[in-house]
Amino acid sequence: MSESLLIADGALTRQGGSERAVVDVAVGILLQPDGAFLLTSRPQGKVYAGYWEFPGGKLEAHETVEQALSRELWEELGIQVAVEDVQLWRQQLVDYPHALVRLNFCKIFRWQGDLQMREQQAAVWQTLPVTAHPVLPGTVPVMAGLAEERGFAGATHAS
Repeated sequence: MSESLLIADGALTRQGGSERAVVDVAVGILLQPDGAFLLTSRPQGKVYAGYWEFPGGKLEAHETVEQALSRELWEELGIQVAVEDVQLWRQQLVDYPHALVRLNFCKIFRWQGDLQMREQQAAVWQTLPVTAHPVLPGTVPVMAGLAEERGFAGATHAS
């Protein structure tokens, strides 16, 4: 599992300067048997509203990545995911103008319940190349990883 730095919107000023703390975020790649994965839109009122991303959220104090992701998927999507069904896959450090975040991407093959958009976000099942647009910068390297695993050549999404 590698952790490299991705700078998003590099021309913009970084809020909090160079001494910002890293915020850990648990991110779920929900995978269907046919290989399709779920993307959700960022809700109105949040930074990067309308951008497409994999669902998830910040870790709370004393939570593991798996516990946080299970909680976040219940809060955002109304689905239940057992901690043992969360497989940590990759990490990506992203320097956004508003925050420095460590995205902990996890693959999930099993969950219970039907999707409920509890934050009035949109959701779409996608395959490569992704047609949902625009895609959150921190999502792009993970799509490249999925493409590599699947032997997919070409652009993973519309730029």
